[in-house]
Amino acid sequence: MAKLFVEQAKQYAKTRPSYPQELFEFIASKTPSRDLVWDVGTGSGQAACSLAGIYKNVIGTDTSLEQLEFAPKLPNVRYQQTSPVISMGELEQTVSTQSSVDLVTVAQAMHWFDLPAFYQQVKWVLKKPHGVIAAWCYTVPEVNDSVDSVFNPFYTVDSDPYWEPQRKLVDDKFMTIDFPFEPVEGTDNTGPFKFVAEKMMDLDDYFTYIRSWSAYQTAKAKGVELLRDDVIESFKRAWIKDGQNQKAVKFPVHVKIGKVGNV
Repeated sequence: MAKLFVEQAKQYAKTRPSYPQELFEFIASKTPSRDLVWDVGTGSGQAACSLAGIYKNVIGTDTSLEQLEFAPKLPNVRYQQTSPVISMGELEQTVSTQSSVDLVTVAQAMHWFDLPAFYQQVKWVLKKPHGVIAAWCYTVPEVNDSVDSVFNPFYTVDSDPYWEPQRKLVDDKFMTIDFPFEPVEGTDNTGPFKFVAEKMMDLDDYFTYIRSWSAYQTAKAKGVELLRDDVIESFKRAWIKDGQNQKAVKFPVHVKIGKVGNV
């Protein structure tokens, strides 16, 4: 999985949205203590930075050293490259000991994981019974009717053959993903619960975001240019229709959240 994002690590760090503060406040309200977070698949640290403002310590792990190099350095965040498959021994050595973590977070990455093995580790490392896991994904960006009318067939038709099968879990907003945890306090289910991330972009930023897709890189490796000249022109016409180059691009965010209980 990590190899899918090596080539575009810089683009990923530049254009992927940060997540809304309301999301982190919602998650934090469900953790009784705020000492330690394990941010799994941290990438270039978008979620870890926000978590660092709420929790005392954050450990961000990723298999991609290239992505970690672009993560902002903060005094209470430790980044750690890990093996693609983490053993329980490596987990204890690089993350933390058993029943010691308040919160496990996974931002836009859980669909890549070996979930049964990952969930075993989550249940081992979280404090019991109130340790929390929160995993979220964001779905396709929303700009306006003109741009979205060009983007939607581009995403669902042109790029579709080049996405990995796991992408379907994101398109389904994590509704169909296995999530064997108990509802947190104040909820009667584990979600997904919806939030909205927003990022100001110009057209070049928007194209850079598309080029950061794993599907874009897969197509490129096969000799296919998804952003053909005619596609670029269609986007340009739609983008400048309202006369504004800078636009608020909205990314719907869907979070699954649960507690470990007494397992």
